[in-house]
Amino acid sequence: MLNALIVDDEPLAHKVILHHLASHRDVKIVKQCYSATEALAWLASNRADLIFLDINMPQLNGMDMLKVMANRPLVIIVSAYEEFALQGFELDVTDYLLKPVSAERLASALDKVRQRSAANKPAQTPKEIVIKVDRELRKVSLRDITYLEAYGNYVKVWQGDSMLLANSTLKKLLAELPAQAFSQIHKSFVVRNNAVIGKDSDSVLLDNQVRLKVGKSFKSVLNRLLPLPGQ
Repeated sequence: MLNALIVDDEPLAHKVILHHLASHRDVKIVKQCYSATEALAWLASNRADLIFLDINMPQLNGMDMLKVMANRPLVIIVSAYEEFALQGFELDVTDYLLKPVSAERLASALDKVRQRSAANKPAQTPKEIVIKVDRELRKVSLRDITYLEAYGNYVKVWQGDSMLLANSTLKKLLAELPAQAFSQIHKSFVVRNNAVIGKDSDSVLLDNQVRLKVGKSFKSVLNRLLPLPGQ
């Protein structure tokens, strides 16, 4: 859902946008403002994902409003004046619509907004992994995995003292794990970082009391496991 703000001193312009948005259920108008100063005051304590912004308004015009905004949402300019288009795009607006706005043109602008919004969202860290055990697919919570151990054409997925034998390679499973949560420490071992409770120069101790050897080419990984305070 995109929370949107309309900023235009003309009530008719609000009605046109609201009419066209009726067929876009993922866009919700959370506030209608009739001046840039009113919009800035509202944004000081509220958040919007998108602004439909007019240019020619009393006191403070739309362009000046954009210039003073620190954390600017996505913006679609809706104006009767085409001469501000270049300046608008220099300020990184998503689209520039000329009044009167058609339903088709607004739909095109919203598609651009959706694309930019999706690109700006941080990738979510997966919480589970699906592995094949025998002929069955199993869902395993990442926080339950202590370490992975290569075993020929299989991988032993250790959860504390219990183990699942996954029909996969270590390289393939490692590619599916979040890099910030798991580390390869040996050609045969991948550990969950939070499971490491001790380390020395060539091994790590896990919370299930298993000690694993660290390969020579993976010694640099030790620096980010159990870092000292302040590091």
